[in-house]
Amino acid sequence: MKRILTAVIVLPFLIASILISYLWWLFVLLAAAAMVIGLWEFYLLAKKLQLKPDPGAGYVAGAAILTISLQNDPAVNVLLIQFVIIVLTAVTLIGATLRGAPFDKMIASAGATILGVLYVPLLGSHLVSLRTGFTQPLSAHLLSFFFLVLMGADAGAYYVGRALGKRKLAPSISPGKTWEGAAGGILAALAMATLAHFWFFRELPLKFSLPLAAVMTVVGIFGDLAESALKRGAGAKDAANILPGHGGILDRLDSLLFNAPLIYYFAHFYFHS
Repeated sequence: MKRILTAVIVLPFLIASILISYLWWLFVLLAAAAMVIGLWEFYLLAKKLQLKPDPGAGYVAGAAILTISLQNDPAVNVLLIQFVIIVLTAVTLIGATLRGAPFDKMIASAGATILGVLYVPLLGSHLVSLRTGFTQPLSAHLLSFFFLVLMGADAGAYYVGRALGKRKLAPSISPGKTWEGAAGGILAALAMATLAHFWFFRELPLKFSLPLAAVMTVVGIFGDLAESALKRGAGAKDAANILPGHGGILDRLDSLLFNAPLIYYFAHFYFHS
């Protein structure tokens, strides 16, 4: 019930920010809030391992990457983000050095600072670029396809796994995931991609949308497993307890983050080439 209530509250704002052209700023605000909280949760997991990431440097770098993603030249974006990562790396190492001993966890702590930025704001910023870098209605169609496929895959995997799941997919990482659930997720994703094509996305033929949906589902599974491995390594059941029934923001973003660059670059090369 908590999962449903959370979705009922959040989804209308997300849908409006995608479908209504002038509410692009709302989508950016929602994405920024999710990235800030997700990065905070990542650093919280790092601290459970007695590491000392530099949240200040991470948040500033994340804000810079999000700002860069608002402009629409991918080549310029790459150069600017590369510069941000270079500065982040240098500042993080200098800061860790100036903080002084003990130095035995300096590598891991600095690595956690940088990885958090690469994992959450950098990957997630591609959704902002998808919202602001394509004209309507194409942007709305792409994002609607993205969320419809991944939410369908998540629901399919969950319910098929509960009903039919027997063979564990990765028992040492996430005991609840099964091969049957993964198959159910792929089938649900294909069904959602087909629905999207006939409902609103005729610009993307089925010969492309179906393979894309299948790849997105597999990538999402790896994203889910990677986040589960991070939590297991930190000895945490959930990244946090912010969303009732869902755990933390990272628990909701895991498959989205890995797929955000995939959908953006697919759209860029397919529709802009």
